Amino acid sequence: MTEERRNILTFAKNLVVDAVKGVGDVLQAAVDAVSGTLVGALKGVGAITQEATNVIFDTVRGVIQGVADTGQDLTKAAKGIMIGLVRATGETGTETMGAIETTASAVVKSTSEVGGDIVDAAKGTVEGAIEGAKELGLSVEDAASAAATGAVKAAGDISASAGARVRDGLSSTISGVKVVVKAPFNNEDDKEEK
Repeated sequence: MTEERRNILTFAKNLVVDAVKGVGDVLQAAVDAVSGTLVGALKGVGAITQEATNVIFDTVRGVIQGVADTGQDLTKAAKGIMIGLVRATGETGTETMGAIETTASAVVKSTSEVGGDIVDAAKGTVEGAIEGAKELGLSVEDAASAAATGAVKAAGDISASAGARVRDGLSSTISGVKVVVKAPFNNEDDKEEK
């Protein structure tokens, strides 16, 4: 990891730790840490490039580590991370659905790294994507699908059984929205799973 990437991770982690210690609201702390970090980092970035992906992953990893270090609820943090991401894309003009998918993937992988429940974290990302999409007037169905797809792909990268658990955990209605996970999960096709 480069020094710049390490700095982003540390910055995001410190933001969330300080906010949680100050007010104890992990959801709002995650929203603020992610949007605060990403607004500057993604300014002028239209597409989700490898550099943008790295910034998102480092920010998410920092927030998840900070939340885990303070013993707070990772599911609420996952929701807050996604709301913060959607707000940041609204301010920067970054492609939102690709950023949602990337962020959901980062949340699941980072949650796994700290020993958290990846199914609950995945649900939190879908809830946050829906709430963020509502705020910006975007399609809640597309946002939920992007978050679910990113979460399932990331879980599948962890193990086949993790992928199946997350897929099963997301194959329902969440926050009033029917979640559709795109398949297959080998990134070769965009067919919808039935």
